[in-house]
Amino acid sequence: MSVNDTLAESANSFFIPVVSVVGVGLIGGSFAKALKNGGHVGCVLGVGRDQASLERALQLGLIDRIATLEEAGKASDFILISTPASVLGRICETIGPLLKSTAIMTDACSTKVQVIQDARQSLGARVNQFIPGHPIAGSDESGPAAADPLLYWNRNVILTPLPENSTNDLKQVRQCWQACGAVVHEISAIEHDRIFATVSHFPHYLSALYMYLVSRSDSSGMALALAGTGFRDFTRIAGGSPEMWRDIFISNRQAMLKEIDAFMPVLEETRQMIENSDAQGLHAWLEQASVARKKWGENK
Repeated sequence: MSVNDTLAESANSFFIPVVSVVGVGLIGGSFAKALKNGGHVGCVLGVGRDQASLERALQLGLIDRIATLEEAGKASDFILISTPASVLGRICETIGPLLKSTAIMTDACSTKVQVIQDARQSLGARVNQFIPGHPIAGSDESGPAAADPLLYWNRNVILTPLPENSTNDLKQVRQCWQACGAVVHEISAIEHDRIFATVSHFPHYLSALYMYLVSRSDSSGMALALAGTGFRDFTRIAGGSPEMWRDIFISNRQAMLKEIDAFMPVLEETRQMIENSDAQGLHAWLEQASVARKKWGENK
């Protein structure tokens, strides 16, 4: 059975009259297109600050109509906020008083503890209508033109439900992501931020730090001209949105600082190995890293 057949098989399992996507780029656009392709939504409203981007999303069929934040708040049955974490609070503050009592909100931000704090402060008693989420998917490309209805196929989506969330609302958020082909997990917000500082946020920090260092070098032109696929692969994620990653580092700063603090003594230890020509120590360290990477790759 093909991916499209599998998605179509569940087309009648649920239906949402009006879905709004705030931030119709790669993440939000892919979500909208997957739900539309599966027949799970009547109308998709697109909200954003870039009119040209919204018009492009409309042309591509990712959304059915461009709307203001206020219009989306009043009309929507389901809202996905796919923006940098720093603006989520302001979005919730605007939408909150306008929400239908049955409407559901979720997000696609990469950190959860700070996002939940901002949502609580902005939504007040309506925070029960907000179910925090994080799709673990991406691409080198961005914007509505990069949207792919299969972006989430066999990818993980993390939900960090609040005590106030209803079982039925949580079920609908799970259904939406599953309709996109995702595998949905539920963990606590604290655990989420700790885990993703380790496997996502800190690796991006290292990649961006190294790319920054190389770009400032006097020999950067020649070095970059001669760089191969290993350098390309290692630095690929450094090309991500500065606005988004700035917000992630600040929003998850406590977990990030722990990662940096844990990294520094290991960096110094391996530096000493090189300085002392410690072949045995270097081999043991590299072998442990190699075996760990291969084992992880076998399970993916």
